[in-house]
Amino acid sequence: MEITTRNLSDIKRNSEYLRIQTDVDALKKSIEKIGLINPITINKENELLAGARRFQAVTDLGWADVPVHIVDRGTLEQELISIDENLVRAPLNNLELEKCLNRGREIYETLNPTVTKVDLSNEDLSAELKQKQKEKEKLDTNSFAAITAEKTGLSKSVIKGAIKRDELASASVKKARSEGDLNASQTNEIIRLDKDTQEEVLPLIADKTVKEAKKIIQAAKSGGIDAAHEEADNLIPLPKEYTLLKSPLKRINKNLSRILLEELKYDGPEQQQINKEMLELKTNVDKYFQMLQENA
Repeated sequence: MEITTRNLSDIKRNSEYLRIQTDVDALKKSIEKIGLINPITINKENELLAGARRFQAVTDLGWADVPVHIVDRGTLEQELISIDENLVRAPLNNLELEKCLNRGREIYETLNPTVTKVDLSNEDLSAELKQKQKEKEKLDTNSFAAITAEKTGLSKSVIKGAIKRDELASASVKKARSEGDLNASQTNEIIRLDKDTQEEVLPLIADKTVKEAKKIIQAAKSGGIDAAHEEADNLIPLPKEYTLLKSPLKRINKNLSRILLEELKYDGPEQQQINKEMLELKTNVDKYFQMLQENA
C-alpha cells in the first residue's frame, strides 16, 4: 500500500458508502491539535474509499493537500474497504447498518468461497435445533459474521439478524421500516414469509404489536392470505396507551414490591415529589377500576 499526498480537489467522491455530511467538529479540533494520524484511503483513480469524515474535516479546515493510502485492489475489494470503514467508524441508522452488513457479506463470501457462509434460512426451529445452531455458532471463526463481530463488538447473532432483514425483506417492508411504520421485531417475523406474501401481509401488521403480528404471519404461513385477513379481523387491538403502559407498570410493581419487602425508607429532598406522584397514581388506579366496574 502506497502512502503519499493528494490535492483535495483531485479526490473523487463516488462511493455510495461515503458519509460526507456529518458532524466533524470534534474531529477538526483533534486534527488541529495533533494532526491527521490516519491518512484517507483512495484507489489508483483517486476515488475516495475510506476516510470521508477525515476528508470533510480537513476540507473544512482549508487544507490543500492530504496524506493518502493508495490501494490497488479489485472492484469488490474496494467496495468492501468502504463498507468496513462504515461498520467500524461511522454511526449508521438501522437500515444503513443492515445494508452494509449484507453487502459486505456478499462481497466477503465471493472473495473467500471456502469460508463458512452466513445461514440465510429463517424457519422456525425446535429447541433442540436452536441449541445445535448456537453450538455451531460458537465454533464459527471465519464467517463474515464472525470477523465483523470482532471488529465492531456486535454479537454474531445480531449481525446475522441484521443481514437477514436486509436480504429477506421486501421493498415495501424496508420502506415501512424507513418511515417508522415497522420495527425490527415486526420485521423479524414478516421475513419468514416470501417477499410476495410480505407485500400482501404488510398492511395487516403495520399497526399491530409483535405478538399480534406473529399470529397474523403464522396464519398466512399455514393458510394463506385469506387466513391472515381472518386472523387480523378477529384480533381485538390493544390501544396504544395500554401498550405504552405495560412495561412501566411491571417496573413500578417490581420496585414497589422490593421497597415494601425491604422496608426501604427515604427522607431525602425528592421524597415530597415521589409521594405526590404516588398519590396521583393511586387516584388514577382507583378511577380506572371504578371505570371497569361501571362498564361491566
